[in-house]
Amino acid sequence: MKKILTLITCLLVFAGVFTGCGSSSASSSDSKKISIVTTIFPEYDWVKNIIGDREKNVELTMLINNGVDLHSYQPSTDDIVKISKCDIFIYVGGESDEWVDDALKQAANKEMIVIDLMDVLGDKVKNEEHKEGMEHDHDHDDHDESEHDDHDESEHDHEHEDEEEKDEHVWLSLKNASLLCEHICDKICEKDSDGKDTYKANTKAYVEKLDKLDKQYKEAVDSAANKTLVFADRFPFRYLVDDYGLDYFAAFAGCSAESEASFETVVFLAKKVDELGLKSIVQIEGSKGNIAKTVKENTKSKDQQILTLDSLQSVTKKDVDGGITYLGEMEKNLDVLKEALK
Repeated sequence: MKKILTLITCLLVFAGVFTGCGSSSASSSDSKKISIVTTIFPEYDWVKNIIGDREKNVELTMLINNGVDLHSYQPSTDDIVKISKCDIFIYVGGESDEWVDDALKQAANKEMIVIDLMDVLGDKVKNEEHKEGMEHDHDHDDHDESEHDDHDESEHDHEHEDEEEKDEHVWLSLKNASLLCEHICDKICEKDSDGKDTYKANTKAYVEKLDKLDKQYKEAVDSAANKTLVFADRFPFRYLVDDYGLDYFAAFAGCSAESEASFETVVFLAKKVDELGLKSIVQIEGSKGNIAKTVKENTKSKDQQILTLDSLQSVTKKDVDGGITYLGEMEKNLDVLKEALK
């Protein structure tokens, strides 16, 4: 997946504005209030649980809150200003976040704590997987490539094969979530030592809930006769399936920009449904369902139910105001998974 960065010029233009904001990140009305900016919903909700009833001491912001997922997001000038002045900035750290480096160079608060989730996880981060039958992105112009000589094409193909894109969807592992919450808690404590005991206690209680749900996932998978999912969509759940020893087949990788599956891919997935005797075909939230319906129509029985797992990539401000939580959505995903594994 290639992401074209368009922010450099904008950042340079507004560099003077950011500098004028001053280096102090505290609210003028409350010098003890700290500002935390997160890019996506899981980070936001983790922080919300960590701070608990000290929310009056924290100004918490979720940048991606309009239904656009991580892979399509481009920060506005206002977003860049919020990052520039905050005390703690939390982001995923994959290819979709390449814009962050330029944003941080212009930061007015030089004492900002930056938390890169993928950097925190280190060797627990997985490479994006391309399974049998899966479509590949077509980022390169076929006509332009055809003009290259054989040597250039061969060299390009070799380099392309060697490229390994990291799977960004680290939040879909409850095990990862526990580790990340503990790290985030430590960093918040550095900025607000007065609330240290509260933050530590809240994090301990929250991690216990994450661990309990993790055990429920394991029990559900261990007791299931079927341990394979057929996903007629993008597949951002590799961390989740790897945690519990599940297998899968999918139309696209998790970060794919493709939206239409070839006939070959549809037939491949339909045959897998038949071979495995599956009663369900799975897709992700926001899907139009066209691929899943086409896969279903190409199976022998044509009677599978189409289920939806939520990757939590497109949570809106309206969802947040409505009370959506990370744990709640992961509990719903467990119910869907149980149904899919029947």
